[in-house]
Amino acid sequence: QVQLVESGGGLVQAGGSARLSCAASGSFSRIDVMGWYRQAPGKQRELVAHITSGGSPNYKDSVKGRFTISRDNARNTVYLQMNSLKPEDTAVYYCNADVLQVTNSFWRGYWGQGTQVTVSS
Repeated sequence: QVQLVESGGGLVQAGGSARLSCAASGSFSRIDVMGWYRQAPGKQRELVAHITSGGSPNYKDSVKGRFTISRDNARNTVYLQMNSLKPEDTAVYYCNADVLQVTNSFWRGYWGQGTQVTVSS
């Protein structure tokens, strides 16, 4: 079983910054892509950014230049540094990881429990 535990977020003023962390634990062979998604009230969950195990990032257009995703493979942790936050960034942010399972050597996607980020204007 794999667990993704997120931390960070909270209430931030517009123009401010916040940093999210997500650590994977449990039994697995390795982790490939790790990413952050978000879901605002009444909207579908959307990809914010993801990063490969080799460190190549990809971003949603609206966060390019403001958000930075990074990871520490030794700690099985992914980070999302969010700068110049806007009220429209308000959402529940979810961590996601593609994990190679030990039990059956299949890849499976796992989700964190979500962390609220609220940006006040």
